[in-house]
Amino acid sequence: MDEALPAPPAFLTSLYGLDSDSSYVDRATRARLQGNKGQKRPHVTLTFAQSLDAKIAGPGGRQVALSGKESMIMTHWMRTMHDGILVGIGTALNDDPQLNTRHLPQLPAATTSKYHAPHPIILDAHLRLSPTCKLLKNYQAKKGLQPIVFCTEQHDKERLTTLLDAGAKVHITKRDESHRIVSIKDVLSILYREGIKSLMVEGGAQVISSFLSLAKEGIVDTLVITVAPTLLGADAVGYGADILGSQVPKMKHVATEVVGRDVVMALKFDTATDFDSVG
Repeated sequence: MDEALPAPPAFLTSLYGLDSDSSYVDRATRARLQGNKGQKRPHVTLTFAQSLDAKIAGPGGRQVALSGKESMIMTHWMRTMHDGILVGIGTALNDDPQLNTRHLPQLPAATTSKYHAPHPIILDAHLRLSPTCKLLKNYQAKKGLQPIVFCTEQHDKERLTTLLDAGAKVHITKRDESHRIVSIKDVLSILYREGIKSLMVEGGAQVISSFLSLAKEGIVDTLVITVAPTLLGADAVGYGADILGSQVPKMKHVATEVVGRDVVMALKFDTATDFDSVG
């Protein structure tokens, strides 16, 4: 790799078995995370920041800055290693995120290399996403990739037209009644067919809980948790309270890294082979 280009943390390249070029577009030696061909789904990384008392947001889902500067930069490096970033509609409405790599170091003026940009993906059963959200504004201004939205058949037809006109790509899928959101297995299968071979799932609480509850069925490969040195209290939003012990898969500890003020833990799931994709 060109020594003039910033390099991602060794912690991440080691975790994924990638070289530094994997964070850049059109590098000659670039290797990317590949999906699970047997299961026809992307490689899935479930990642989020939490407090010491396992809370991920403030009361009512209010956004709380948990990650320190260093771990936030690490998260943005992780984004360059994936083809898509997925969040739920709660996160999209509460945080109005950009889901890009804006916190990474500025590249040298002389280089033609660019950071690999992931597609923003939103689980939005009833199409509540705002047509003026930052994700769509960035796409309209050619500052980001096209947002991909997944809804159910119970969506609002007028909202569908509005979001399509704003530039969103919308997939209509089945509803997973047990998790009250779109079918995650359908989402993974569709994304794989569309060329999304690696997916970073960032939240919020319902999405995290849904992926964890299905992890034993073989839909998650890697878990990366950033623990911030703070407490949010009982009225803050947590995750996983409704997950049964029988649903929790075996996990293998890969690494623990102190990143600035935070502690980042990486684990691998003992992925099952009974993932039942659609199509």
